[in-house]
Amino acid sequence: MLIKSLVYKKDYLTTVNEKATLAEALQILEDSGYRCVPILDDSGKLFRGNIYKMHIYRHKSQGGDMNLPVTYLLKNATKTIKVNSPFFQVFFNIKDLPYIAVLDEQDYFYGILTHSKLLGMLSDAWNIKNSSFVLTVLSDNERGNLVKMAKIISKYTNIASCLTLDVKLGELVRRNLFTLPVGVSNDTMKAIVDKLEKKGFVVAEIEDLQSGTILRSDEKPGQYLNK
Repeated sequence: MLIKSLVYKKDYLTTVNEKATLAEALQILEDSGYRCVPILDDSGKLFRGNIYKMHIYRHKSQGGDMNLPVTYLLKNATKTIKVNSPFFQVFFNIKDLPYIAVLDEQDYFYGILTHSKLLGMLSDAWNIKNSSFVLTVLSDNERGNLVKMAKIISKYTNIASCLTLDVKLGELVRRNLFTLPVGVSNDTMKAIVDKLEKKGFVVAEIEDLQSGTILRSDEKPGQYLNK
């Protein structure tokens, strides 16, 4: 239920009734300061879509009738996720949306998950305050590489987190981001890098999270540290 813990529940949200006019919806948007709010049915249970301030203003500037129902400019009617949806599905649905509507098990409107809330969760997962270095390690598609890299690092320290990028079908290179916990010394980090490279892996980037500096960049993956 990770999604559920991140959702802003509907009781605390600004919404628009589906029977409201565009003029009424615009006033609600102006008063709330939001650029987009959910449209709900009369019962307040069913999500109809979103209404955007910019679309109403565009309609108004073109001489459009402001007494039309708000549903005339309804958007994102199918952009929803379930409160118990697998977490990865959020990324396929939220994309360019300011938020995505969340439905409960009965398909009733439960609330919204915002971009900022999602990024905040990812930031917490990164746990910068309790981490020391991030190693970006390149590898090919050979089976078992992730296990091999993790075993090498685990001989020296725990792994705070791990993220694999470039996993599209046909990609020949994987970028594996290993975050090391706080307390790992520069010498220990360099020993890990040496061992990884001796085993054929390329450490393309090293970031010192405590100082906010890049110790090695993709542009010079063979450059060794002088610190």
